[in-house]
Amino acid sequence: MSWFKRKTKGITTTTQEKKDTPKGLWYKSPTGKIVDTDELEKNFYVSPEDGYHVRIGSKEYFEILFDDNKFKELDANLESKDPLKFIDTKKYPDRLKSAQEKTHLKDAIRVGVGKSKGKDLVVACMDFAFIGGSMGSVVGEKIARAADYSLKKNIPLMVISKSGGARMMEAALSLMQLAKTSVKLAQLADAGIPYISLCTDPTTGGTTASFAMLGDINIAEPGALIGFAGPRVVKDTTGKDLPEGFQTSEFLLEHGFLDFITLRKDLKNRVNQYLDLILNQPLRA
Repeated sequence: MSWFKRKTKGITTTTQEKKDTPKGLWYKSPTGKIVDTDELEKNFYVSPEDGYHVRIGSKEYFEILFDDNKFKELDANLESKDPLKFIDTKKYPDRLKSAQEKTHLKDAIRVGVGKSKGKDLVVACMDFAFIGGSMGSVVGEKIARAADYSLKKNIPLMVISKSGGARMMEAALSLMQLAKTSVKLAQLADAGIPYISLCTDPTTGGTTASFAMLGDINIAEPGALIGFAGPRVVKDTTGKDLPEGFQTSEFLLEHGFLDFITLRKDLKNRVNQYLDLILNQPLRA
């Protein structure tokens, strides 16, 4: 005789009454490690099992860098237009509207100014969730205005790159942002105001060809993909097998493209430590 027998037939359970595990309770890293999402958040969105740095956006980076998560957002309502009347699978304005509704962002970058370990810092952070972190006119304009703010207030600037490259829907207007941002960063350099570039996964295309590699200090997170074209494109173009770890932050550090790699939990301390050293001021605890 079976140990369990249903006495009543036709029992049904409504969807509301089902006790399924809530969606998003667990996170699976690319190496197959399973992590509780609450634990992941407490660990700066880094898997404690394998050290994998999960992609995060401006909201999380601002929480990490600004004291008590207090900051003023600059040019928060800047939005892209459609001067080229671009259409691919959908009209560009429709694509922008869809991305804005999905991400609750105006474009692929946000700029904040606040205290980091007690001193002012301007942080421009890209959001990959918004059309792949693509660099259009708004991204270039916000970085340019962030640099102007730093110049006017004599405050260090930090840019966090996370981008698939230039935004094709803006064509040449997008490519013009490479020169535009580079000029603004040169003005900061002439004024002796520090600029720190943080490359995260992924940093590719026009961002790498401009502001991402122009820092007084160029740093990266572990395991980040950093390059101009992706490994597959490079391999197909050259017809050669690529070295192991090609275009990872560790590979770039070994070949002199980066100054150092930092764990996310150490990011705030390391950034401010180097700012103190650059500015020849007492090291903050």
